[in-house]
Amino acid sequence: MNEQVIDNGQVEEAPKFGTFIGVFTPSVLTILGLIMYLRFGWVVGNLGLPLTIVVVLVASSITFITGLSASAIATNMRVGVGGEYFMIAHSLGLELGGAIGIPLYLCRTLSITFYSFGLAESLVILWPAAWGSVPVFTVQLLAAIIIIIITILSGKSASLALKLQIPIMIAVGLSLLALFAGVLTKGMHAPEMVATYRSAPEGFWYVFAVFFPAVTGFTAGIGMSGDLKDPSHSIPKGTLLAVITGAAVYLAVPFFLSITSAVNTDTLASRGVQAWTLICIGGPILVFAGMWGAILSSAFGSVLSGPRVLQALSQDGLAPRFLSKLSKSGQPTVSTWLTGALALSAVLLGNLNAVAQYVTVLFLTLYVIINLSAAIEKLVGDPSYRPTINVPWYVSLVGSLGALFVMFLLNPLACLVAVLIEVVLFMYLRRRTLGKRWGDVRAGAYLSMARFALLKLKKHTLDSRNWRPHTIVFTEDAEKETDLVYVANCFNQNHGIVTVTRIIEGHFDELDIDVEHEGAEMYRALKSKGLVGFCEVHVAPDFVTGALNIAQANGIAGLHSNTLMFGWPAKKEKLIAELEIMSAVSKIEKNTLICRLRHIQQKKQHKRIDLWWGGLENNGDLMLLLAHMMRMNPAWEKSRIKIHSIVESEEEREAQVESLLELIESTRIEAEAEVILRPPDTSIQDIITVSSIGADLVFMGLMIPEKEAMEGYADWLIEFSDNLGSVIFVRNASRFAGSLV
Repeated sequence: MNEQVIDNGQVEEAPKFGTFIGVFTPSVLTILGLIMYLRFGWVVGNLGLPLTIVVVLVASSITFITGLSASAIATNMRVGVGGEYFMIAHSLGLELGGAIGIPLYLCRTLSITFYSFGLAESLVILWPAAWGSVPVFTVQLLAAIIIIIITILSGKSASLALKLQIPIMIAVGLSLLALFAGVLTKGMHAPEMVATYRSAPEGFWYVFAVFFPAVTGFTAGIGMSGDLKDPSHSIPKGTLLAVITGAAVYLAVPFFLSITSAVNTDTLASRGVQAWTLICIGGPILVFAGMWGAILSSAFGSVLSGPRVLQALSQDGLAPRFLSKLSKSGQPTVSTWLTGALALSAVLLGNLNAVAQYVTVLFLTLYVIINLSAAIEKLVGDPSYRPTINVPWYVSLVGSLGALFVMFLLNPLACLVAVLIEVVLFMYLRRRTLGKRWGDVRAGAYLSMARFALLKLKKHTLDSRNWRPHTIVFTEDAEKETDLVYVANCFNQNHGIVTVTRIIEGHFDELDIDVEHEGAEMYRALKSKGLVGFCEVHVAPDFVTGALNIAQANGIAGLHSNTLMFGWPAKKEKLIAELEIMSAVSKIEKNTLICRLRHIQQKKQHKRIDLWWGGLENNGDLMLLLAHMMRMNPAWEKSRIKIHSIVESEEEREAQVESLLELIESTRIEAEAEVILRPPDTSIQDIITVSSIGADLVFMGLMIPEKEAMEGYADWLIEFSDNLGSVIFVRNASRFAGSLV
């Protein structure tokens, strides 16, 4: 809910919209807009049917890929007010979000003026001949009146503005039916198959560039994100359905235009909407009603989404704070009035054709960045990036390059100017101190880059969203404990840092040892097994002191270790020492993993990972996240994650099943839930042993025992793990303890 305190009371809950009204309708009506009526006949008349189909397919493919990329991002986050700006800012950072969002707002504002001028010019057709010639100022006056009306309606009630689009959609639909019926009831002939370029001697790509804006505008629904009941559901469903519907219509219309005998191809290429009136049943009535409705809907879409981008910019400190103020009905009234005023001012400029291409190109930069954002998110591979719609990075990259190509086709100069504007804005925002309230994909990208990344990380505070294990693996003999390093590598996926550490007990003056040489030998031993890690050798008076010093000192720039990983010791005393270290490092938010691994590298394909659940607060969050990361590896990708829980009563069982299923859905991690009712006279240890006997890997939580109970707890761990296969005991002490990232 968009809530904010206003002068004399609280903002009421603004009405929320579903997929059809909130996303599909504004998106599809923006796609099926003015160009369909004015330019589609011209495209067919110049290209012929086959090449027209090629134009539609190529253009729709770019928008469809962009829709997929936007859907992937939308299903990975709760999209707030601001739509496309919100997604880019929360994915690529506030600076880049602002560099795109500010021009986006201005473009949407100017679009209101464009659509109002277009509607006004088409309405002048109704000017009675008896009144004489049309006064020069008439179109401007009509455009101004249209802007005022739609601004007032949108500012008072977004619900009313969106509901008005239903009769508009009906009008557009009737105009299309009139076209199809007119073709079918009049004479038909074989379609022209050869391109003639009658009025487009510049060639195919020129025609393509003129047509392409027809398939844009599908982000109109995304711009309403803050007013949707369920943005993560409605945005992908409504957007993709609108793109598909638009493509289907655009494939059908040229076919019917090309086979009708009511007009010839010369008429199609030169008469614009008048050609439609010669074909359609009912003549101009249904055609103009549909065209006017399409223009009006596009104008409403811009006046609804534009102020919400400005509202989001204001909330993030990129625009004056008062612009985020809401009315008592929950509408961004101040932003809406300002947007209307700016659109009204643009009317005074007269003919806006000179800047129209610049606006279109700026819109296309949005498509480039949306696709690029989805590609980077996928490539960086943050554990928090778990969209329900998965788009391969190369598909998004193709969409980004396609949109960039169209930008150059439309106007190379406009493309250069648009990029320059956004680069300048980006550089300016980088120099400003912006309050960053979220983690974004940049931090994950920097982790994959050497020195440059480390320098960048000094300027970016790591958020829980970007969390991944940066692990110190303590080993006595790296060559013999490769299972331990293997598991650490599985968790990190070549994105985090694994530091393999050997502690030699003693003092430098008493030892004859070359630390650098020993570290190099460790590295060679791991490399021979295909394992990666930064290898270090440390000398310390004792194991506990050395481990604690290393845990505190490890790291560089913004990259510090957050997880300590121990193998299973041969002696109980060593296990007690590891528990003591765990207790100490928990106070500085470092996790501890104690692993008893049994030839875990030998299987080419693992089948099951068991996780014994004690709740989020009882290490369950980290265990589930590590299990998910484990399954991201080829040898584990077909394994099932099974979450086990033990309860004492049937009532508890039902509640726990529901809780675990909700957890699985909310985290978007594929897993199964099994809640076991504990039989009388059966120990928890026996239940776990029997249930996990076939598991390839078992995750268990670790508690921090009192100092005097350390030895007894160590005995219990030894006895417990004796009857299991590979088991990892987990202690979560990180910043996201109790809430899965």
